[in-house]
Amino acid sequence: MPTNKYYVSAIAAFVIWGFFSLVLKPLHLYRSLDILFYRVFYAVTLLLVINLVFRRKALKNDLKVFKSFNKKARRSTIILTIVSGFLLVTNWFLFIYAVNHVSLKSASFAYLLCPILTTILAFFILKEQLSKWQWVAVAVSLASCAILSIGSQKDLIYSFFIALSFAFYLIIQRKNNQFDKFVMLTIQMVIVAAVLIPFFPKYSGSIPQESLFYIMLTFIVVLFTIIPMFLQLYALKGMKSSAVGILMYINPMINFLLAVFYFKEEIDDIQIVSYGLILLSVVIFNEKYLFRRNTIAIEKP
Repeated sequence: MPTNKYYVSAIAAFVIWGFFSLVLKPLHLYRSLDILFYRVFYAVTLLLVINLVFRRKALKNDLKVFKSFNKKARRSTIILTIVSGFLLVTNWFLFIYAVNHVSLKSASFAYLLCPILTTILAFFILKEQLSKWQWVAVAVSLASCAILSIGSQKDLIYSFFIALSFAFYLIIQRKNNQFDKFVMLTIQMVIVAAVLIPFFPKYSGSIPQESLFYIMLTFIVVLFTIIPMFLQLYALKGMKSSAVGILMYINPMINFLLAVFYFKEEIDDIQIVSYGLILLSVVIFNEKYLFRRNTIAIEKP
């Protein structure tokens, strides 16, 4: 099977995110908003240091590209980048809250809905075309989500908004991909931090004193924020949003296995069947890549 650097980057990002609950669960006694505050501020500080000290050339190149745009293109780039930041902070807060205060399965369900929403949005907004087998895969995954949603209305509400925020984020990154992805990630994080700073004095709790909090936070920022975010943004340089979106199923599949075998959450036959259908949909969607030795949904950057 031929490998592709964009395809591998997308898979790696979602595999990493699949294990996110391992560092979130130990922090379940901390407020979701506090985890979000410290995650963002820590990440922004680290990203700024990396870019200003080690990546000045990339910063200068991106500034040159931005200055080459006409007025309309500049305005569009600024708006898309700001909206990306808002979508990111919304998605992170809802995900953290769902994991620690609703259920791990509700967070997993969000990333079952997200590939479907991403594919549909990409079709209508980006005009990305899908083969008949890829539409079959979307239909299979939609059926599995419908089965899982039975009797879980509360989980479904949280899951839908988590999924929608991230689906729109992916679509915007596909449209706004003329710049260095690490620089773009830094700018987005700066925007997120700017949104949160005014709320920090009033809504943050007392400063955490336990070393566990800062150890887990370091893992969250480096291993579960900067690295997978960069990998995902890089993948979107050469892959369609729908293809990246469908690979997102790797994330909830790992979450589901952790919920059952590690966190010992209850499971029933319906969930087993549904996740089996999801795995089948991933195979069907990628059948060209898996069985015909062709690279699916890869575009030259």
